[in-house]
Amino acid sequence: MAHALHIATAALYLLAALAAVLGLGLRAPAAQRAGAALLGFGAVIHAVAFWQLHTLSPTPSLTEPPLAASLMGWLAAVSFLALLTRVRGLALCALVAPAAFLGAFAGAIWLRIRTGSAAELHPIFAHLHVVLSSAGFALLGVAGAAGALYLVHHRGIKAKRVAALSALPSLEALERANTAALALGFTLLTLGVLTGVLWVLESDGRLWPGGLHANATLAAWTLYAAIAVLRFGLHESARRAALQSAVGFALLLVTVVGLRVLP
Repeated sequence: MAHALHIATAALYLLAALAAVLGLGLRAPAAQRAGAALLGFGAVIHAVAFWQLHTLSPTPSLTEPPLAASLMGWLAAVSFLALLTRVRGLALCALVAPAAFLGAFAGAIWLRIRTGSAAELHPIFAHLHVVLSSAGFALLGVAGAAGALYLVHHRGIKAKRVAALSALPSLEALERANTAALALGFTLLTLGVLTGVLWVLESDGRLWPGGLHANATLAAWTLYAAIAVLRFGLHESARRAALQSAVGFALLLVTVVGLRVLP
């Protein structure tokens, strides 16, 4: 059932991505709204799919990279939909939906191959670490996407390409989305790092596990700590904050997510 629900979720996310991209290209708000609705429906099915994981024996661990990617995709979708209640940013669906699709599809493939041989459930701090870190990564991804669109919009205004920018959210909406996602994403990432430390301390009696993944996560946290200080402490300009968010998430993908696929 968990596998079938992941497949259904991936299909809904893919339809959402197609509708969002079509709406963005044709400047059709109705198609963009349909994409957001499909994304929301997919997120509901995705949540049921995660609940179904606990009916499997042994229970799959969310620390498995494909399931972690699936969780990040779901959290990105939920975070984006939550942001839509406060800011106008339907265009971001064209970026969030494909990412959510890739996460759900990775989870579906893994469940197809590995169901019945997954690792046993980890202690509570392991679950908290995965959920909080994944939520942080997802929100930082939304911040990076908003930052990238802000840069595109800002450059388009300078080049006086007004017609081409009509499908994009306003600079103010993109700045609010970037600020909110950065603040909450960094907070959750911090909590994820702390619960990871507690997990290692509980299981191995060490304060820090070392290794490429743990050190890359710490480096990513340090990078975003600097970005947060510049944005909220030194009141960095909106354009520079957008650039930092976009570059920061690109580096995050390379240093953290990329290292998970290395042998």
